[in-house]
Amino acid sequence: MAFDWSLYRGNLTWLRERTIFLARHGSHAYGTNIETSDEDFRGVAIAPSEYYIGAMQRFDQAESKEPDLTIFDLRKFVSLASQCNPNVVEILFVDESDRLEVSPLGEKLLAMRDLFLTRRVKHTFSGYAASQLKRIRSHYRWLKSPVEAQPLRSDFGLPDMSRIPKDQLAAAEAAIRQKLDSWTPNFLDDLEPGHRVAVTNRMNAYLEELGVAMNDDLWPGAARTLGFGDNFIELMAREKRYANAKREWQNYQTWKRERNPTRAALEAKSGFDTKHAMHLVRLLRMCREILTTGKVHVRRPDAEELLSIRHGAWGYERLVEWAEREDTELQSIAAESALPKAPDVAEIDRRVVEIMREGLSL
Repeated sequence: MAFDWSLYRGNLTWLRERTIFLARHGSHAYGTNIETSDEDFRGVAIAPSEYYIGAMQRFDQAESKEPDLTIFDLRKFVSLASQCNPNVVEILFVDESDRLEVSPLGEKLLAMRDLFLTRRVKHTFSGYAASQLKRIRSHYRWLKSPVEAQPLRSDFGLPDMSRIPKDQLAAAEAAIRQKLDSWTPNFLDDLEPGHRVAVTNRMNAYLEELGVAMNDDLWPGAARTLGFGDNFIELMAREKRYANAKREWQNYQTWKRERNPTRAALEAKSGFDTKHAMHLVRLLRMCREILTTGKVHVRRPDAEELLSIRHGAWGYERLVEWAEREDTELQSIAAESALPKAPDVAEIDRRVVEIMREGLSL
């Protein structure tokens, strides 16, 4: 199947001729599409030379909603792929039948795809999965216990107007946060940026699951070391609890207002977002496959089971238990993986320079 460029409505007239690689993406590439699934397309392009050596124009990526098309600049694409971004890496590993356009330069890009596979996949793929699980948990909580009423300040023993001026409250919170940060080990500082973000996201997710209890144990102590009195600390704590409840209510209202009717029906039937569940399972399984075999199976051999998960075959408890166990096992698998810890940036850069020179006729 060839991509119908006549559907592209963007203003980059050169985009078609300078796209070196274009592939089908998303559910149609995974083999998990259903009748109502939209088609997604992703590609890579080298812009005209003035976009790189001129001063007035820049090209990062081009996007189109109908069809759902994203074309990355080669340099941005390679940067994301080097970080093992799941949505980018998998573009290079789609089934041959899903490669819609491949120029000679696109072939050179495909030839370097294994250079992007490193142990970073543990952090990126499982990090994306953790984001899916976070959404599933939030939606599950809201489905089980809807946030029926907007929280009031009086619910938290607070007066209608805060007794603490906003600027004073913000300054106090910033000082306490700085003190808490000073108590946090700096073991993340030596990690590469991609790993640091993934680990931080995971830690934040765990802390959120625990609620604010853990911070409540540390927060008053940090405030006291700064000289704040117990009455002030208690008042601040109530303001924080009210702010958290208000944020939860606002997030719930946004979710309820913007949720897709089809997804809402799935959630009503299963009690949680089964589409997110399907992607969570896919991401963790792909992570295991890459770490153990060095292969990326985009067109899923388990597509039938993944679709059954989307249709509610796994219950909420089973999904959460499996995801937590799988994530734990992946830590050991990553430590023993034959994949390199980080990409060979010198080799990647050498090849990209070669492609860019040819693409720009330099």
